[in-house]
Amino acid sequence: MSLAPSRVYVGLVTRVLAFALDAALINAIAILTAAAVSLFLSVVTVPHELRTLALALGGAAYVLWVVAYFVTFWATTGQTPGSRVLRIRVRPQAGERLPPRRALVRFVGLTLAAIPLFAGFLLILFDDRRRGLHDMLARTVVVEDEAGEATIARAGAGSRPAAR
Repeated sequence: MSLAPSRVYVGLVTRVLAFALDAALINAIAILTAAAVSLFLSVVTVPHELRTLALALGGAAYVLWVVAYFVTFWATTGQTPGSRVLRIRVRPQAGERLPPRRALVRFVGLTLAAIPLFAGFLLILFDDRRRGLHDMLARTVVVEDEAGEATIARAGAGSRPAAR
């Protein structure tokens, strides 16, 4: 008899809602940062060329911020804040933690899945493990987060979580 919990794979709607929460958080922080920089630039006299450079650097910083947000959360906890709210987690198909390189591959795959009219996400509807193009490229699955999973991991396999 195996005590390992069975995985419940998460579908498209739950994943879209988690992504929407993450996008709202990412953009809220970016807007506050842009407002602070704009306020600073409105007070200080800056040549036009430097303003153009600041805009380019701001765009690059935004892209870096988005990539770092997803890759860091996936590689450390397996959950972005949006995923945590909806109690879902990104996992490697085999193993406990997603390595940073595979988290980056997953982000690139997420971008590629969106390019052809979001067709890469339609695979989630037909795959038995609910994997999209990005999951297939990074060899990941998205599962429901187990209640008490972190506590059990720290305490060892001696006890099981209470049923939900």
